[in-house]
Amino acid sequence: MLFIFLHQIGKMKKVFLETHNIKNPATGLGTFNYGLIKGLSHQDLSDVEITLSAYKPQTLKDEFKDMFKYKKVYSFNRYKAFSVSTKHDLWHSVNQNTKFEPSKVSKYLLTVHDVNFADQATMKDTSSKRGKLFYGKLERCHAITYISEFAKQHTHQYFDVPNVPEYVIYNGNPITALTETTNYTPEFPVDKPFLYTIGDFLEKKNFESIVRMMQFVPDFNLILSGNNNKPAGDKIREAIIELKLQDRVFLTGKVSDAGKQFYLKNCAAFLFPSIGEGFGLPPIEAMRFGKPVFLANRASLPEIGGEHAFYWDEFDPEHMASEFYKGYDIYKNNVAFYEEKLTQRALSFNWDDAAKQYLEVYHSLLK
Repeated sequence: MLFIFLHQIGKMKKVFLETHNIKNPATGLGTFNYGLIKGLSHQDLSDVEITLSAYKPQTLKDEFKDMFKYKKVYSFNRYKAFSVSTKHDLWHSVNQNTKFEPSKVSKYLLTVHDVNFADQATMKDTSSKRGKLFYGKLERCHAITYISEFAKQHTHQYFDVPNVPEYVIYNGNPITALTETTNYTPEFPVDKPFLYTIGDFLEKKNFESIVRMMQFVPDFNLILSGNNNKPAGDKIREAIIELKLQDRVFLTGKVSDAGKQFYLKNCAAFLFPSIGEGFGLPPIEAMRFGKPVFLANRASLPEIGGEHAFYWDEFDPEHMASEFYKGYDIYKNNVAFYEEKLTQRALSFNWDDAAKQYLEVYHSLLK
């Protein structure tokens, strides 16, 4: 029996997950990293030894105990001379932009979230730092996973993708359990019906368009959550002042999970006019509460939102307001139907299912 046990240990394959972005759990990449790890923790990992990397691995170890191995990484590990040298059978680069790379590895799996940086560069440009980094990953990968069909199509549009197995694996919904929000006290007025959105204030999020729309939507307030300490946040603050919307448009900054769920649960509708999403987690969070979602008809959002979401084809403020009222009236005239369909859509995105698919890819590469 001891011989059999030692023989099995000898055959166990070692997988390394480059998950340092978990340091920012409120961001899209942080959410992805945590969701994938959580989903993997629910799988049968008896034939693989998975190592997670983080700046503070003890936090992960406190939660996941002996399910995984843990590797503390440092900023200097980004440089080739200090790259992770421990030998693994499979390295999973869970973010196409990460600079953490292995010094040696048998197999390499790359997950692509988006290649929006290519939109601002010359077609198939390899001269930019991000272009060089991405091509380096493509050249060494043995398989590629994408978080949406759009991410796959966009990558093929701009880059020479190697002839390796490719998979589309959708993200799971970050909201796996509903939080009790009865005792949550918002800092902003919610006595009037309000519209809601959440995300990092980046140009691609296009949040300024819904702020400008509000001058034609007098029946509602607008609440925006997320890190707004960025140039796009400054532009939004300027637009609020310009349009004299200080008493109707409110920026919460970052919010707790309870705060996010409170606003999602109590908003009249969720707005997400982003024009560069590789997936788009916030809309499926809103759909989990059966809320009508209004999305840009761009990038991956039609793929993720599905047939029961509402879409903007253009971003003229008056046009957006008109389309909002049309969609909102449709929703209000058949609330039960839309709540059921939207909730079902949200529940179809599951981290356990996603993790199972990633594990199947690991096994296919480790054969």
